[in-house]
Amino acid sequence: MNDIGSDRGTRRRDAGDPRYAGVDSGSWTTKAVVIDNAAAVLGQAVVRTAADLPVAAEEALSLALGRAGVDRPALSGIRATGFGRHAVPFADGTRTELDCHARGVRHHVEGALTIIDIGGQDAKVIHLDAQGHRIGHKMNRKCAAGTGSFLDEMALRLAVPTARLHDLAVAYQEEIELGSFCTVFSGTELLAAIRQGKRPADLARAAYKSVVKRVLEMDVFAGRVVATGGVVAHHPVVVKLFEQYLECEVLVPPHPQEMGAFGAALLARELDEAGRRDDGA
Repeated sequence: MNDIGSDRGTRRRDAGDPRYAGVDSGSWTTKAVVIDNAAAVLGQAVVRTAADLPVAAEEALSLALGRAGVDRPALSGIRATGFGRHAVPFADGTRTELDCHARGVRHHVEGALTIIDIGGQDAKVIHLDAQGHRIGHKMNRKCAAGTGSFLDEMALRLAVPTARLHDLAVAYQEEIELGSFCTVFSGTELLAAIRQGKRPADLARAAYKSVVKRVLEMDVFAGRVVATGGVVAHHPVVVKLFEQYLECEVLVPPHPQEMGAFGAALLARELDEAGRRDDGA
């Protein structure tokens, strides 16, 4: 569950008003969050990861610090998570994205939970018991179906920016199903539907339905359901579709795209406080 690295240097501890940061180095985007000692988000940033993970991490943290009005030496701890967490050279240690997403969500929502996290390149389903312990998870990293990159491909086929896909889908009139969960085959299927004269709005909604159904096929959903990730943050129709298929409310916590980074910042705070107790402070 844990893969915390050794500390990479001692940071200044401002006992009066400590600040903490978390960096989520994802395959598609890199997120950074700065929080205060009460876990209030002071600043956050999202940048494209591209090919240079350390540079993306540096850019994201610098932007988040600027928006928070915090200088880096004032940070009492920085933790990294995500698939590229070991490539964040300035972090004091790392923890898996499963742990950090769960930690971040648990801060906002109590009880037994099923967490759905949909990012640009993968989708995760995380189960927590009533005490907040992780009791199971499933991840989809081998196929673009059920992820943000699938929506990017569908938007390309419909000749609209991905940012406009949601507004397009809201205007649907006819329910259309895409039979294939494969991104390549779905693209071919979408082109066939376009030739048949199907409306772009109906096809956009069909693309979202395909993402939701692919995620629902990953696992069994129980307890309260919480949705996070960049797809959830920028495509709220996904949440509505989950509610429709699951027949229950799906909660979306604050800053859903930055949830992993927020959880990493919470971890930095927790470890710093534990260190202070051990020091007799």
